[in-house]
Order: sequence, then C-alpha cells, then structure tokens
Amino acid sequence: MKLRKNDVQPKAMKKAMIKGKNHRFTVLTEKLIRLEYSEHESFEDRATQTVINRKFPVPKFEVVKREDQLEIITDHFHLYYTYGPFSKHSLWIDVKNNYSNYRNRWYYGEPFETLKGTARTLDQVDGSIPLDDGIQSENGFSIIDDSKACILKNEETIVPRESEQIDLYFFAHGRDYLGGLRDFYTLTGTTPLLPRFTLGNWWSRYWKYDEESYQNLIRRFQEDDVPFSVSVIDMDWHLVDIPEKYGSGWTGYTWNKELFPNPDRFLQWLHDQGMHVTLNVHPADGVRSHEEMYEPMAKELGVDVEKEHPIPFDITDKKFRDAYFQFLHHPEEKRGVDFWWIDWQQGTTSKIPGADPLWLLNHFHSLDFLKRGKRPLILSRYAGVGSHRYPIGFSGDTVISWNSYQFQPYFTATATNIGYTWWSHDIGGHFEGEKDDELALRWLQFGVFSPIMRLHSSSSPFNSKEPWRYPEHIAKIMKKYLRLRHQFVPYLYTMNWRTHQNEHPLIMPMYYLYPLKNEAYEVPNQYFFGSELMVAPVTEKIDRNLQLAPVTVWLPEGNWIDFFTGRVYKGGGKMKLFRGLDQMPVFAKEGAIVPLAKHVPKKHSIENPKDLEIIVFPGKSNTFSLYEDDGHSLAYESGHFAETKMEFQWEKKTFIVHPAEGDWSVIPEKRNVSVLFRGVRDLKKINVHVDGKTVPVQDGYCAKTNTYTVFVENWDVRSKLTLEFLDENIIKTEHDYKEAIFHLLNQAQISFPLKDRIYKIVVETDDKWKIIRQLRTMDMDEALFDAILGELI
Repeated sequence: MKLRKNDVQPKAMKKAMIKGKNHRFTVLTEKLIRLEYSEHESFEDRATQTVINRKFPVPKFEVVKREDQLEIITDHFHLYYTYGPFSKHSLWIDVKNNYSNYRNRWYYGEPFETLKGTARTLDQVDGSIPLDDGIQSENGFSIIDDSKACILKNEETIVPRESEQIDLYFFAHGRDYLGGLRDFYTLTGTTPLLPRFTLGNWWSRYWKYDEESYQNLIRRFQEDDVPFSVSVIDMDWHLVDIPEKYGSGWTGYTWNKELFPNPDRFLQWLHDQGMHVTLNVHPADGVRSHEEMYEPMAKELGVDVEKEHPIPFDITDKKFRDAYFQFLHHPEEKRGVDFWWIDWQQGTTSKIPGADPLWLLNHFHSLDFLKRGKRPLILSRYAGVGSHRYPIGFSGDTVISWNSYQFQPYFTATATNIGYTWWSHDIGGHFEGEKDDELALRWLQFGVFSPIMRLHSSSSPFNSKEPWRYPEHIAKIMKKYLRLRHQFVPYLYTMNWRTHQNEHPLIMPMYYLYPLKNEAYEVPNQYFFGSELMVAPVTEKIDRNLQLAPVTVWLPEGNWIDFFTGRVYKGGGKMKLFRGLDQMPVFAKEGAIVPLAKHVPKKHSIENPKDLEIIVFPGKSNTFSLYEDDGHSLAYESGHFAETKMEFQWEKKTFIVHPAEGDWSVIPEKRNVSVLFRGVRDLKKINVHVDGKTVPVQDGYCAKTNTYTVFVENWDVRSKLTLEFLDENIIKTEHDYKEAIFHLLNQAQISFPLKDRIYKIVVETDDKWKIIRQLRTMDMDEALFDAILGELI
C-alpha cells in the first residue's frame, strides 16, 4: 500500500546482508537488524503485512567470520552466531548500554520485557487488560516477530508464506525511543495524514434516529454553541428488522426509508451544517436478497438471483471485493458518506491462512480511497503490528466505569510504542455502569486532550452524552471543553502533519523525552500532547470535603506553566495537585507556542481560521511552524501547503510571526491575530511592527489567567509580525498563595474553627516553611494538607 512515495521498497541493499546457507542477517541501521533462518534456504524479499520497506541506507558495521562463529558489530549491538538452527545456544546479542547489569544480553528464544504496545479492542472491558508488546524497552532492546505475516505480492494480492521461516527484527535503540519509532515507521510505513475534520468533535450514539430527530439534535447543538465536525450514524441507518429467513439484521446496506425517506437530502443537509458523515457497517453476513443492490451485485458475481442465494462475504476474493466497493460503498460515497465505520467482530479467520479479515478490511478500504485520489480514512479496530497505516482506531464498546476510564490515558499513550497514534475511544463509555455526572465530565475532558474526540453511548434512553442532559454546572463545563477542542484544530493538524512525517507523534509517554528519569515511568497516565504541552487527566473522584480531585503529576526540571491559569510551577519532582470540576492539569513547557482557532460563537468551521489565537508561554526561546493545507485532498503531496513559522526569541524578548511560506492559496489572505502571553505580569511596554512599521493594536491583561493579550487586525499573512517587549521582568513567578488558600478553605466542606485556625497561620506567617511545619502538627485530613501544600510550593 503506497502511502507515500518510496514507502514500499521491500528489498534491502545487498551490501547490508550477511548470508549463509540457512541464515541471513540484514543490518538495516546501526540499531536495527533483521534475523532470518530457513531450513529450505528460502529468504523473503517481498513486502509483508507488517514490513513494507527494507531499503535503508547501508549503515556502518563490522563482520567477523570464523570457522565456528559469525559476529556482526555496530556501535550499538554485537551479534554472535555459532551457525546451525537458531537457539539460545547458537545466537545471542549484546546491546551496548548500561541500563542494567545483567539484562542487556538477549539469547534467541528467551522472553524479554518491553514497555508494551496496544491491544485489538477494549470491547466489554471494565478496567485494564494485558497489552501486546511494543518496540520500546527500558532494557534497550525488543523484537518484532514477522515469521507468520502474510506476503504482499502487490497491493491487491496477499498470500501466505510458502515455507516456514524465522523472520525477526531486533531493535537495539537503547532508550532512544523516538529514534526507535522513526526506524519502525521507515520499516513498516508512514501514518497517513488525516483529514482536518477528523480532529474536531464527533457525535456518535447507538440510537434509532430519524431524519427529523437527528436534524433537531444538530440544531440544538448549534443553538447551544457546541461544535461538531463528524456525524457518526450507527447501524440503524440501514434495515435491521428483516424477515427471519434472511438471518440477523446486524449486516445491512439498504437505508431504512421509514427513518430516512430521502438519504441524499439528509446527507446534503448534514454537509450544509459543516458535518462529515460516517456510517456503521458489520459486513460479515454479506449481501442478502432483501437489499436494494442485491440483484445487480448478484449478477455481477454469478449468484442465482431467482433462488435468492445470499452473496457471502469474502474479502479475500478480488471479484467479490471489487463488487463490494462498486455496489455497496461507492454509491453511498457519491451520496455524501465521507468514510466508513467498519465494525468487524467476527473473528480472525479468512480463506488465506494467517490473514486476519479485519486487517484485510482495513487494508482494502484504505487502498480503495487511495486508488481514487483520496486520503485513506476508516474507523476500525486494531489488527496487529503495522495497523498505524490504517487509521483511525476504534477501541470498542467499553463499560461505563471509573476503572475503564482510568485505564484509557495509559492505554492511549502506550500505543505509541507500536506506532499506533490515532485511537478513538467511546468517550464517556458505551454501556452498562451507572449514571455518574462527574465521571462523564472527566472522561470528556480527557477526550478533548486525546487523539480523536468521539462521544458515544448505547441505545438506552437514559444513556446519552448531550451536555443538556447533565446538571447545569456540569453542562456548562462540558460545552466549554467541546469548544476548546475545536479551537485546538490548528495545533492538532500541525501534529497530524508531524506524525505523518515521522517527526513527532501527537501522544507520547513521559519517558520518550526523559528516558533516564525513573519518575517518567511512574506516571503512566501522564503524557505529552504534541510538542508543546503535557497532560495529566483527572482520573480520581472529587474529595467531597475539598470539592477538588487529586492528581499526582511529575514535573521535570524547569518551569511549567498551567495552560488554563497561567500559574508557573517549578519542576524537579512529583507533586499532588488538586483540581475542581472545571479544570485539569495541562502544562506548557517554557517557550511553548500553541496556535489555536479563535472561538467565534455559533460559527463552527474547522477550516484554516481567519481568526487566529496564539498562546505563548515565556521562559525560553522556541519555534513552531503552523502547517496548513486544504484539509482533505492529496494536493499536499505536490507542495500545496503553507507553513507559518512562529518564533519566540527569549533573550531579545521578541515574538515573531514570519511570513507564510508555500502555497498561500490554502490560507486566508489576511488574519485577525490575537497573541496571548500566559504566565506573565501586566506588561506595560510593547512595540508591535508589521514589516518594520509600527501598527496600532488593542491590548489588555487578565489577572485571573496571568495573560497579556495583543490583538492585530487584518494582518497580511505575507508580512512579518513582530512583538517586542520593553519590560525587564516578564514572567510572573510569584503565586498569591494566601488568596489561593483562602479560596480553597472557603469552598471546603470542613468545620469553621478548623478553617479559622489554618487561615490564621497562613496570614500571620510569611515564611512558607514555617507555615508547613505548623500545619503538619495540626490534626487535619491528609488531602487537605496536600491541597494547601500544593498552593505553598
């Protein structure tokens, strides 16, 4: 599958190969080697389901051949092979690192530990599940076993291996996790560039809507100023109540005209509202004679129409596959269906031994889009290593519970260890469980800071995720975060591009950038959200006494600025934070530049925005290049995209938005730009220039968020915008802990005498450590002490 030019080059360079009668080793990089053994003296040079490119530049390595032993040496590993069948006695590899005194040698066949990868599905899961292995390991090495993977003779033809072989890839990247991920992508293919609309909010519910009720739902969202960009229509779009002789109505392709009398009109209306549409399909039962397209499809495939024989599903058969797209999918796409939710739940067996029908569905649906000049896009379950080529991942029907939710941040971040970066969860959970407004809100907040934000729920009339179904104070916060997600689209789309270019995945575990820090491995639910932000979702219930929820976070060395409040935290260790319902811990690094779309009430476009907000967090120099294209086509492959470089020169106290480079036609000619400096004092002296000329601006300061805002109207994107600070001290490092502790105590559900005693100590003592010592001797709840401590340090 050709996702990018030169992706599919399965034959390695001959100079990288060391070959014997039954063995072959291919040094792909100084940290990656292929290990093959075949009793039949047969080695595979074609692409597999997993591996599509082995044509790496020949790296530097040394080969030592003796009569009884072969050695292959690079700067990162030393392989020993004493010939004969692979075994722990004949093949072992030393990885050159000092992460462990005894775990840096691997003997063939022996188990090894990784930081895990991901899993096929979270269906029916209430809590955590075991994960498959990934390519990252604290011990510095891991293995992908490709021995059983089918062969891709070409994009359309998948066959089983002709003979048994051992075919392994040994990763010796140490704790260079990003380097290992880049080599993995080079080996297995790039992640496609997602269409822009996928990064907004998705509405999904298993519910028997009709045209009128669905339109009323969308109108209500619009009236409440709640943006959505994707409409997920679950299985009731098609006929499900069918005669018993046809079997289950689970599979279907014919619109239910009682619910949707004019599908063309309905889909056009959704598009007119700025929505993109995906339909749910369960293809396992093929096409039965009650379907509208049965007769032409049956004739095409030579099925007896008169006898009403069903057309069996067989994705391995090219003739069926061509008809499957021609009659079932392409007509609906012409009507307005943008992509498909492939809800495969029928096992892993197909007519091709070893070929999972889920993988085949994912592959051929993506390929069908590419063949017609479209970006590949599906919503489907994970089907093994290499599935990152077929986003987006549907993680399945999870149980509504705190246990399920608490597992998802870790599950999402850890999937990056196998290159799978675009998980879409049933945000809020699918079924079972019980009504819990706090859980619904916290899950939604995580969804906003997850790869794909798709609200979902079951067919129960009591279980749905519309904000107005919750208490007013909860609904208000939900709406705020849903709007924020759409504001984030420019930032997310840039990270989408960087993921596609193998530069920087959107979600990364903390240890990716801090591999030698033990604390980075001790905060499994904390992760990086793009290049600029770090997120720690709230996964614990609120403390009823404090009206705040605890979150243990690790802040690496340096200053970290709260994205929402602008408070500057000094890093260098773990700390327990407390957040009310309306907040979650999201931190920006020093120098972070986060471009957002300005929220314009009731205008919910996710196109490249005319009104741009750029949030800048001072402290260090940094650059950020905002990537933009038309958002949907493959024109970017021909250079039709624009990049706008934003630069914070900390020593010069200068922020610059450089002229856009590339194809100006894909972005607005002029933009209204708001630059928000967060975590700063009320700045009084600032010069603003466009191409060196001073321009009038509007500015203002928000003490609540420590944010100074400069607004420039009608900035020409081909010009240079410069903001120069004349104030000496910009960062607001001090924190009004007395006021913060007053607010904490004021809302706490504790005794008034205790509040008075605590507050007296706080206001009468200016030495924070004396305050801490005195409070430590008092008889108070541990959570209360921790919350006060969080305001003092």
